[in-house]
Amino acid sequence: MCDSAKAGNAIPTVFIDNERVRVTEWRFRKKGDNTGWHRHAYDYVVVPMFDGQLEIDLGGGKRTVAPLKNGVPYFRNVGVEHDVINGNDFECAFIEVEMK
Repeated sequence: MCDSAKAGNAIPTVFIDNERVRVTEWRFRKKGDNTGWHRHAYDYVVVPMFDGQLEIDLGGGKRTVAPLKNGVPYFRNVGVEHDVINGNDFECAFIEVEMK
């Protein structure tokens, strides 16, 4: 996922990690679970496995809400820094594909 990670309580499960890609499921068991503050070392694609929202802590007191649709991916460039937080009243997960 990143370099300089500070542990959150979301559960990462790495499915593929080779010289070209890393594919990780991030599972948030309850509202408020988070990835921990981190900076992405690679370009990446996220594929949500739920309809709902994630809260994104951008640092410096800035937060945003990202509405997500099951199966609809989005792309981000290397260098993104944030903490991702479950903003739902239910368990949720997404797949993150990092392009090394």
